[in-house]
Amino acid sequence: MEILSSGEVFRDMARESDMSLEEFSQLAEKDDEIDKKLDKTMIDRASKGMILEGRLTGHLLHRSDKRAYKVWIDAPLDVRVKRIADREDHQDIEKLKEKVISREKSEAKRYKEYYDIDISDTSFYDMIIDSVENSPEEIVDKIVEGVRDEICER
Repeated sequence: MEILSSGEVFRDMARESDMSLEEFSQLAEKDDEIDKKLDKTMIDRASKGMILEGRLTGHLLHRSDKRAYKVWIDAPLDVRVKRIADREDHQDIEKLKEKVISREKSEAKRYKEYYDIDISDTSFYDMIIDSVENSPEEIVDKIVEGVRDEICER
């Protein structure tokens, strides 16, 4: 299955602009065209059998005419920071935590301003999974089961 990550698309846009992720996030707070381009890319590229990943993607799909099985995978801040540090071989956890908090505040502010979306609202998701209590394999199994159940109901 093809996977499209909004974070990767956003990082690519930052690199294309020759900016750090923090700098690009700050610019995005002032220039709504950055987020609108990212969000349009995600929805335009969404197609059957595809996985889209991103904090705002579920909200955008919920508002669109595209059918989608929406899953929110949850983890506490400290767990997310540790996972990023491990993935990116980051040494200074506290500095990374500050960056993550700053980025998430920036994103929440932009989502509210641009779309009137409260990113903490998960009420319309088909499934919410705790990624601390479930292994990656268990998460996949739960999602596959949920999608199969959804298909069978139609």
